[in-house]
This record gives sequence, C-alpha cells and structure tokens, in this order.
Amino acid sequence: MAVFVRVAEGGGLSRAARELNLSQPSVSRIIGALEARLGTTLLLRTTRSISLTEAGSLYLERARHLLAEMEEAEQATRGLDSLHGVLRLAMPVLYGARAVIPALATFLPLHPDLRVEIVMSDARQNLVTEGVDVAIRLGVGPLDDSTFGARRIARVERLVVAAPAYLSSRGEPASPAEIAGHDCIVQHGLFGRESWRFTHNHTATSVDVSAKLWINSAPGVLAAAVAGLGVALATRVMAGEELRRGQLVQLLDRYRLEPAEVYAVFPAGPRPSAKVRAIVDHLAASLDASG
Repeated sequence: MAVFVRVAEGGGLSRAARELNLSQPSVSRIIGALEARLGTTLLLRTTRSISLTEAGSLYLERARHLLAEMEEAEQATRGLDSLHGVLRLAMPVLYGARAVIPALATFLPLHPDLRVEIVMSDARQNLVTEGVDVAIRLGVGPLDDSTFGARRIARVERLVVAAPAYLSSRGEPASPAEIAGHDCIVQHGLFGRESWRFTHNHTATSVDVSAKLWINSAPGVLAAAVAGLGVALATRVMAGEELRRGQLVQLLDRYRLEPAEVYAVFPAGPRPSAKVRAIVDHLAASLDASG
C-alpha cells in the first residue's frame, strides 16, 4: 500500500524506487501483486507516464488515511521523539531560504531518524503528483487549495522598497497615489497584483501600479529592485538583509499593506501524520516568533 501511494503521488516507478530504496522491477512487481489481490487495475502505464484509474483514485484516498492511522499507532508506541522516514517539504525559494530552512536547524537534530527532502519553487506545484507531505505557502487572502488541509503558521509584514539609485533619479513617492507614476516590479502569482492596497489612519487606498517588470520568482524581484529597476513589494523577511545593508530603502513607512499569511498545506487532508504535525508545530513557533 505504501509503495502504491508513493508511485501514485510521485508520478513514476523509478522515482518511487529511489525514494523507497527498492529496484524498479521490485516496485513494479509490488504494484502488480496489489492489483492482482484487489482484482482491478490501479495504474495505467505508458512508456512516458503513469496515471490513476478511477479505482486507483479511490484506493489512493483510502490508502492515505490507513497509512496515516498506522503511522499514528507506531508513533504512539515509540513516542514523538522517534520520528522516522522521509518527509517531503515544499516552500517558496526566498522565504524558504531565509526563514524556513534556518528554522530547521533546531528541529532536525531532535529527530535523527527523520530525513527531510526540500522542494523549492515559486511556481505552484501539483502537491499530489510531487509527493509533497506539507507545503509552506505565502499569500494575501484565502488559499486556492480548498480541498487540502491547511494551518496558518505565521504572518509577515509587507513593504514597498526601492534602491537608493532608483530614488535619486526618480524621486521618492510621498503618498501611495504617487506610486502610480513609478516603474513597478511585480511578481507573478504570489503578490502579482497591479493594484496595491494601503491603509493609513484606518483609511484604505488602492493604487493601480504600472508594471515595468513581471518576474516569476521572489529572488528575481529582489534582484531587480536592488539593481534600481523600480519599486517592488517584499516582505520584511525577504528583504531584511538588503534593507540593513542600505541596498534597499523602505518607502511609505507611515502606510500599511495587508500582511502576507504563511500557511502549512497538507495535500493528504486535514489529518496530517505525526511527522508533519511535528514539523509544522515547530515552524509555527519559530516563524511566528521571527516575524
């Protein structure tokens, strides 16, 4: 059952074989034996891909829950100090590098039998086919993945920033309305909106910005801002180093932007496994404390 779930979530026999430390023929034989015992086909195999049958989709959903309950029983016997196995963790690139990964430094030594595989991307991955156990996601407003389990674990301040060189040539905006006359750097997806909403003295103001650059990653947005290519939105966690070094300057500090919410998302549903709960509890304590 565990082999089938890994094949179905990871999208292939060879990847599942590597992750489970088995040979590919062994994985194929295990899946074949499972299908023979159930009397139905679970996976449709071609030379290039593997997809689930209707029976396979139903079995995958039930198998996830059964495996989670088995893990619960094992952990109850061993105790939470003996977390083991592989945990696949997805996160955005810059926030992951500057906030999530440093927080693991006090978690992994407590669980020497637990191996964490990290997937870093600013694109929205298919968490099921990537075999992700938990994903860290940032956004403003409700999450899109309504069918997944989720928990808010932190909130981070958002800022408007620009490089001193850009400001010396274009001037510093004194109000949100003046942002409309500046070159703006916008990130696809995460905060990729062409309308920025500010609050001051309980009054909200929305500004339609002129997107000079659209970039699909937070490191790219940050690099463009440091290079003096325009005004950008960033979180304090992401731009903290550049602000301290003077490479970037915070603009409109009397105004507030809606903070970014940090969520842990569980593709397997609202009842995550013990190892997922443990790492999410740790990240919730660490990230919320760091801001």
